[in-house]
Amino acid sequence: MFAPLIQTKKRYKLYYGGRAGGKSYAFADSLLLLGRMKNLRIACMREVQDSIKDSVHKLLSDRIAFYKLADYQVKENQITNKITGTTFIFKGLQDHNAGNIKSLEGIDIVWLEEAQKISRKSWEILDPTIRKPGSEIWISMNREEENDPVWKAVAENPDERTLVVKVNYTDNPFCPEEMKYLAQKCLQESPEDYEHIWLGAPISESNRKLISFKEVKEAMTAILQDHQSPLVIGLDVARFGDDRTVFCFRRGRICSEFKCYSKLDNVEVANYATFFIRECHPVKMFVDAGGVGGGVVDILHDRGFRKTVCPVMFGGKALMDERYHNRRAEMWDELHRWLGNERGVQIPHNDQLQAELCAVEKFYDSRGRLQLEDKDAIKKRLGRSPDLADALALTFAEPVSETAENRDCRNDNSLESLFRAKTNHTSW
Repeated sequence: MFAPLIQTKKRYKLYYGGRAGGKSYAFADSLLLLGRMKNLRIACMREVQDSIKDSVHKLLSDRIAFYKLADYQVKENQITNKITGTTFIFKGLQDHNAGNIKSLEGIDIVWLEEAQKISRKSWEILDPTIRKPGSEIWISMNREEENDPVWKAVAENPDERTLVVKVNYTDNPFCPEEMKYLAQKCLQESPEDYEHIWLGAPISESNRKLISFKEVKEAMTAILQDHQSPLVIGLDVARFGDDRTVFCFRRGRICSEFKCYSKLDNVEVANYATFFIRECHPVKMFVDAGGVGGGVVDILHDRGFRKTVCPVMFGGKALMDERYHNRRAEMWDELHRWLGNERGVQIPHNDQLQAELCAVEKFYDSRGRLQLEDKDAIKKRLGRSPDLADALALTFAEPVSETAENRDCRNDNSLESLFRAKTNHTSW
């Protein structure tokens, strides 16, 4: 892996593949070695770099410490070699345009990390700017789409000045056993995801969606009986004027109800939640605690429902952090797996719910963890926030078990009659 980087003279050196292939380590070690041999100006770049923490600065620093390279001096925003004068700088491509990118003209080597995220515009500005005789552009990437701009520009039709190398965890002799285990687990659970995450294949258009239309349609037409599972309620609290506050009611494999309200303040939302807790006896009520939802949680906890009401932060750390970018991705993937239950599941027949469930697109972050597209992007495409689907996803925040108290209080046929008799609501 190292030899082509160090010994081969090419304008473009592109390494791609899946997670744990060792691409970043190979690039870092090779550049540090070259920097000890002669004076080089090396720019480590990515599409967006809001802070030095977003760069490969820490990786290079860690490798310097690992090899005990005393000739390198690690500074806050750059790394220098005290003997050869080599300098590493760290920049985001979006911070540059045709005017201010001229500072890169004297660069010897550019390392583009996570190059699958680099836009066509950024590449078209950068490529002709790196013009020093003998200069090179090193590219490391986990492919995202068939038409990734850098891939199309460099690797789709490589010439004699281009080196393209595919590297996967199976090629890495230092791949940790834990990563091999995770790869095999992914292969068994989701072969298509395995191809992308671990073998570097781009995501096909049909595989961009987390949940398929077929899965949702089957769940909407199913008719099941499940009176034994505990009741779980998901509460997605409206954040903006046109968003809805949604309660979702699920028992095991059956999601039976969505109750939707508009323009409620925190106390009013808490009043509805209090009614549902007292009359329906859910094992848990999982509440979106981001934004104004945190105030609803505080009110409900103050009313004595601390054991029942569980705050959930969509953007918080996932319970299985090694697999999911955040809690939102984790809950939605649990929802996805639930829909694929071979015994079947049931959800209300509703066009809005169907559109919301099928709208979400999936990605993978730099650690190969599942990540979902931003909620604002979904809202822009649908014309509304995916409140129904988010409320359903919240019911999968944590595993639940039924308590004796809930079992004694449960009335299988009481839910709908309670709503009709005591609430004035929109029902889906």
